[in-house]
Amino acid sequence: MVLYHGSNVVVERPKLICQTRTLDFGAGFYTTTNKEQAINFAGKVMTRTKTNTQFVSRYKFDIEKAEKELNILKFDSPNEEWLEFVFQNRQGIYIGKKYDAVYGPVANDDVYQTFALYEAKVLSKEQTLDALKIKKLYDQITFTSEQSLFFLNYTGYINTLEV
Repeated sequence: MVLYHGSNVVVERPKLICQTRTLDFGAGFYTTTNKEQAINFAGKVMTRTKTNTQFVSRYKFDIEKAEKELNILKFDSPNEEWLEFVFQNRQGIYIGKKYDAVYGPVANDDVYQTFALYEAKVLSKEQTLDALKIKKLYDQITFTSEQSLFFLNYTGYINTLEV
């Protein structure tokens, strides 16, 4: 499987860094199988960091081998368990089981408003899940342990400003 990571720098050797924001799957190194999603995120990082660079680093990931050796939480769809997991992580209140990696839908800009309405308790869990079913959701794989990062093999990068 090919994974992409969007940033304002090339990341040959991924590492876990302390996050200042609460994210969907908690602290970790975020990747996606969708190159356009990574390009979009690289643009956001460039804007947020006020730099003039944006890159997408590319990796090979043997998910079958990783699933045998790591503790991976996998969400096949934006179901109730996914919604609660993302909600708790975004609120900074997740205290459940720790995983080496988490794989599932990303609550990207297209679904952010729906998710914000759920967080504000305007939408119920059922209304939120119904609304998410009609959205096109990309995926993300978040590596949350040092051990999991060994399964990522850097294969190059794209300077998205030159594309």
